[in-house]
Amino acid sequence: QVQLVESGGGLVQPGESLRLSCAASGSIFTFYPMGWYRQAPGKQRELIASIATGGSTNYDTSVKGRFTISRDNAKNTVYLQMNSLKPEDTAVYYCNIYPPSEIMWGQGTEITVSS
Repeated sequence: QVQLVESGGGLVQPGESLRLSCAASGSIFTFYPMGWYRQAPGKQRELIASIATGGSTNYDTSVKGRFTISRDNAKNTVYLQMNSLKPEDTAVYYCNIYPPSEIMWGQGTEITVSS
């Protein structure tokens, strides 16, 4: 069974940057588009960025221009570079294939943006 493990979260101040990583236990990246999702307190989980197998990307308007998704198929890893973080980016961040598979949700990594 493929497992996805997110890492890189933490507490940061507004305007700072973080890079999240998502490592897979199996070579699924070659075959699937991947996505980063987040769930803010009291809200539903939402897709914020996706990357196709060929590398084309799409972003939610709330993160476009600030976040960058990338993938390294050789390392079975997907990244999310987050710049100019805002308090409203506070959430638990998850990766999954796109569209998501219910059995592939990991524990996520928590980000808190606060001064």
